[in-house]
Amino acid sequence: MRNIVLGLVAAGISASLGWIARTYLWKRKLRRKQAFFGLPDNSESLLVVNRDPATAEPAVHRFDVFALLELSALVKDCGAHVQVVTQDAAHQGFGERTEFCVGGPGSNRRMVAHMAAMLPGVRVNIDPEPGPDRGAFRIGADLYRMEPGITEYVLLARLTAGERRETRPVFLFCGQRAITNQAATRYLARHHERLARKYGSGSFVLLLKVVNSQAYGPDVVELVADVTKPAQSPLPAPSEPTAPKTQKKSHRAD
Repeated sequence: MRNIVLGLVAAGISASLGWIARTYLWKRKLRRKQAFFGLPDNSESLLVVNRDPATAEPAVHRFDVFALLELSALVKDCGAHVQVVTQDAAHQGFGERTEFCVGGPGSNRRMVAHMAAMLPGVRVNIDPEPGPDRGAFRIGADLYRMEPGITEYVLLARLTAGERRETRPVFLFCGQRAITNQAATRYLARHHERLARKYGSGSFVLLLKVVNSQAYGPDVVELVADVTKPAQSPLPAPSEPTAPKTQKKSHRAD
């Protein structure tokens, strides 16, 4: 009987210790995620939605809706709250609440303001007329053209203003098409732990390439480069036109 009792006690202690260890690891993982996104328990965040430029009426493209759903899930996982506002109704500064801003400058005025203030080295061609440079990104001296449905680019950025510890970050999802915005939010959801280990609470700007979206949707994404330095530096003086980027070493995350 004594051996049985001792066995039960030992099993209970082992189970308790295992539960405590799992709880500790889960909470530590959650705290790291909250720190990266700037979303402590019960905090407020802002989700700025763009408009679909293909329609005359105020509307959101379905791929952008999917992006918003993925971001809302991230916020919920952190135990925080989200307020959704349209791109023309977000009349406030940044740093007080974590902000997720979706859509390129052609469909999101808030994105235009953020890029002008924090990404002076980036230009996006928003000319509605068809042409090889339509939607192209210029980052520093490099030009990135898109081939719709084949090769498309999107900027994923985490930016902070000032050095105050309590300053909340702004996340930008600036794509050449709506499907690339969703691809960037999905990339962030899948790789936020790795990004947190690499960048901590600092700023970064990543250029991602969405491969063959007409077949694979937003699932096949390659990291083209960390473009933080050229994106945050003033554009170089005009010179000879730079050939568009066609081949670049990438890291696939599908």
